[in-house]
Amino acid sequence: MPSTGHRRRFLKASLAGLVLAIVAMLLDLAFPVPLPDARDAGAVVLSSDGTPLRAFADRGGIWRYPVTLDEVSPLYVEALLTYEDRWFWRHPGVNPLALSRAAVQWVRHGRVVSGGSTLSMQVARILDPPAGGSRTPWAKARQVLRALQLEAHLSKREILTLYLNHAPFGGTIEGVEAASWAYLGKPASRLSHAEAALLVVLPQAPSRWRPDREPEAARAARDKVLARMATLGEWSADVVADARIEPVVARSLQTPRHAALLARRLRHAHPGERRIVSTLDIDLQRTLEARVASYFSDLPPRTSAALLVVDNATMEARAYVGSVEFADAERLGHVDMVRAWRSPGSTLKPFLYGLAIDDGLIHSGSLMVDAPQSFGDYRPGNFDAAFRGPVSAAEALQLSLNVPAVDLLDRVGPVRFAARLAHAGIDLHWPRGASPNLSMILGGTGARLEDLVGAHAALNREGLAGRVRYRPDAPTADRRLLSPGAAWIIRDILESNPRPGTTDSFDASGRARVAWKTGTSYGFRDAWALGGTRSHTVGVWVGRPDGTPLPGQYGAVTALPLLFEVINALPRHRGDADASPPPPGVASIDVCWPLGGAFDPDAPGLCRRRLDAWTLAGVVPPTAAERGARLWSAGIERFDVDAVTGERLSADCSRPHERVAASVARWPALASPWLSVAERRAARLPALADDCVDDGRGGHENLRIEGLHDRATLAMAPGSKNALRLSLRAIGSDARIRWLLDGRLVGDSIGSRRFEHDFSEPGAHTLTALADTGAWSKLGFRVLPPD
Repeated sequence: MPSTGHRRRFLKASLAGLVLAIVAMLLDLAFPVPLPDARDAGAVVLSSDGTPLRAFADRGGIWRYPVTLDEVSPLYVEALLTYEDRWFWRHPGVNPLALSRAAVQWVRHGRVVSGGSTLSMQVARILDPPAGGSRTPWAKARQVLRALQLEAHLSKREILTLYLNHAPFGGTIEGVEAASWAYLGKPASRLSHAEAALLVVLPQAPSRWRPDREPEAARAARDKVLARMATLGEWSADVVADARIEPVVARSLQTPRHAALLARRLRHAHPGERRIVSTLDIDLQRTLEARVASYFSDLPPRTSAALLVVDNATMEARAYVGSVEFADAERLGHVDMVRAWRSPGSTLKPFLYGLAIDDGLIHSGSLMVDAPQSFGDYRPGNFDAAFRGPVSAAEALQLSLNVPAVDLLDRVGPVRFAARLAHAGIDLHWPRGASPNLSMILGGTGARLEDLVGAHAALNREGLAGRVRYRPDAPTADRRLLSPGAAWIIRDILESNPRPGTTDSFDASGRARVAWKTGTSYGFRDAWALGGTRSHTVGVWVGRPDGTPLPGQYGAVTALPLLFEVINALPRHRGDADASPPPPGVASIDVCWPLGGAFDPDAPGLCRRRLDAWTLAGVVPPTAAERGARLWSAGIERFDVDAVTGERLSADCSRPHERVAASVARWPALASPWLSVAERRAARLPALADDCVDDGRGGHENLRIEGLHDRATLAMAPGSKNALRLSLRAIGSDARIRWLLDGRLVGDSIGSRRFEHDFSEPGAHTLTALADTGAWSKLGFRVLPPD
């Protein structure tokens, strides 16, 4: 049984231990471990393979790329622990033998010869740097206490991870991952033996041994680590010999800045994350950033551009260029034009035509009229001011003709069209007080490049539009925009449009088939090009972020060439160059103009033009009736004629006639000026017999141009400096008259009011007066060049 003295000594020791424990707890509470504040930490945005796109410094301007122990090369960890702290996994934070050795050396030499610091003590010094230097006895004592405190609160892996992320590597670089990318251009997971040894020794003297400034000194320090590894038998002599041969080659310290605007966007969207992985392909991103910078180097000042590439299968972004140059203040490079609201020009037209096909309003060969028309107070014109008369729906979409598109939207309904787009994820921006209207199909609304790319992807995704995803864990948001059949027809129409500089829609080189569409906003403020292959969808925008005009720059000239450059640079996928068969419900048939229906072999006289067309679900809609007070619309006109004279008979004739049923296929009235003589003659009703009461079906207004004779030759008077200005009138209609010179709208007038125009352009010309009713008159003339 223990004696009384032993019990007293035990109680005193226990009491002293308890007091020490309480004091330690109080000190721990009073002086907590200064662990890094995650809110004050920087962040790094990565490409899909882990390559840094852009790093964000912390509040102190330090660059770190967060990394875990498992993401660092085992070679580095092995060399670090062998060189710096062989007993790391066993000691409690301090190594008594190393500290004793350091103390003896300090007493013997009067200065610090070796520090004796463990990795835990080094982490303590990094987290709580001493004010008077780290080599004084008091600083060492403080490190010891902090190291013990760290060991009490954190696991060994957590302490080692703190070192991996906070060790100094020169300049504003901290952490092995940031150093590996900054100096070596690779992740810390792929270090060689020599590279691992270099990064192990660098924190000991980061200023003196920076490999980008002092490569020889860095090499000597590295070789010390290699020698230690060989001496202790951690690495074989052959491995170390090979590592010594490897030169020290380091890049100058430059923080990465790829996809800078997307990185900023992701950083703001996920402020608590230090390591943000994106979906971008780093190789493609670098290539396209360089291509965009080179492509737009000669554009006018303040011009910017945006580019987005999306994988159709996943809707993940593969490349994101928000501006020409992020740091270019003159081009407003800090403005992200991928997500900016801009006028979409004609880029919404494919969805309108697809919706009309789904509604059974048109097929690809439907007859449409590209002629001057009014829709209430709205009078759209084409980009080139020319009109082409009767065109198919496919041709109207390929040529991006404005009047047919506005006419089609008038039939579909702007509100319904906007609702369908919104349901598919295409949000549109309207000026204050405005609502969906006919101008939206020509750019009279606001849209974002990323939404347009997500919508155009539907053409290669069986009609499913999608929200572009910028992170692998982003949710999928697919919405039905078109039926699979309508999407296929629209894609086929756009793919059949020849690439610029070619005459055929497809070539023998095996290049990808591209369904492409351009757009230009009013006043040359926005130039667009969107295109899709089976595997990718690409969107390009060019303009000025401040919204000022960019004269002479439009989609087909400015944005489209870059679109095809990008598509040609994309990885090739199986099926990109192959035609896909039509889905169920889509069929090719022969249709006839002007009626628009399927060819009827029993009525060949009603078919004036025959062409191929894609139809959906067996629906072959006829040519739509014209709007407004037209003289007639497309359709079959049935009547009786005299069997002998061929004259038309009304229901009330004073003489007996042998009646025979007859019919003609009528073209839309506004198409008449563009028809051939034979087509106009075939569509004209025969003259009414003079003994019959007028049936009101003649449908003719005798429009005549006054002030200029057909086949006239004009010349300016000798020595005259005045323009060849003529005053003309259209006689025979009270309606609005559109005046077209060589197919281009040059003005309008009302009824027989005078129209004045300069006709000084030398050469042969055609002048057409076209009334809103469909009445028209045409004449030709020649202007002689001035002497």
